[in-house]
Amino acid sequence: MSSIKQIQITFDCADPERVARFWCEVLGYVVPPPPEGFADWGEFDRSLPPERQGASFVCMDPIGVGPRMYFQRVPEGKVVKNRVHLDVRVGTGLVGEERLAALEAECSRLVALGAVRGRLLLADGENESCQNMQDVEGNEFCLD
Repeated sequence: MSSIKQIQITFDCADPERVARFWCEVLGYVVPPPPEGFADWGEFDRSLPPERQGASFVCMDPIGVGPRMYFQRVPEGKVVKNRVHLDVRVGTGLVGEERLAALEAECSRLVALGAVRGRLLLADGENESCQNMQDVEGNEFCLD
């Protein structure tokens, strides 16, 4: 019998702290406390060699159920569609107009945080409606 493994979701990005703070707002995640001996993450970051400053940032589920999210700076920008994306479950159990209203409310909240609205995919008899989105650096995700 295999054991359940914990996972971390890693994002390549240009501005790790900005993207991490966006996802904290989306998911209700938090930034973990800084390492011992540092008053805050800024102080810790300034202690690193210049080439490592701002190179990564982390956010986590405050109750420890969801995966840790790690954001790392990479030199290249996003070029093509993600092969993997997050589905943010805001309409679970809702159908029809009630589901569309929940998707729209969350979409509007996230657009105010810097997300970009994509295509709304309406229910088709097999799948319920979902809203395609992009985060602050263009990474695709769905509200479903």
